[in-house]
Amino acid sequence: MKLIVGLGNPGKKYKNNRHNVGYLLLERYSNKADLSFKKRIKYDFIKITDAIFIKPKTYMNRSGIAVTSVSSKYKFDDILVVVDDVNLPLGEIRLRKEGGFGGHNGLRSIAEVLGYDEFKRLRIGVSIPEYKNLSDYVLSDFSQDELQILEIVLNFSEALLNEYLKKDFSGMLNYYSKSKESYSEQISKVQNQ
Repeated sequence: MKLIVGLGNPGKKYKNNRHNVGYLLLERYSNKADLSFKKRIKYDFIKITDAIFIKPKTYMNRSGIAVTSVSSKYKFDDILVVVDDVNLPLGEIRLRKEGGFGGHNGLRSIAEVLGYDEFKRLRIGVSIPEYKNLSDYVLSDFSQDELQILEIVLNFSEALLNEYLKKDFSGMLNYYSKSKESYSEQISKVQNQ
């Protein structure tokens, strides 16, 4: 069974924050598939055949608690974490089979509770802040111009997620490689308007 973790913070005030791109992607996917998240104390979830989507409600720095909680109920052989990345420009996406935390406390929390960091990542760039405190920046909302780019990012990320669910991480990587050029062109058009 696959576990897809969309990182973010619960509550209306965080809804459109840069830190919440994981939540935004899973919510978009569920809305298009006409699925509703069920509520648990530590996470909201959707079960789809051989996969579970969760949005941790334990706040970003304690995301691992939600992962531990759902892992006590189901056995997962594959974990994908959807996460914001300030080290990538808005519009950039990186797929990783494993890796470090890049200063991201949500990833760190998950690795600490699992006891390993060999889980997959879908990293969505939110840009590097200029002259801003990092925590203030990731907890700020996307601007109207950025939302245009984010729309393309989420569409592409949703297609990647479909490949992961239908096939596996390799299928997701293949789709990314084949589609990256046309995706980059879409981003460039919006950036050059």
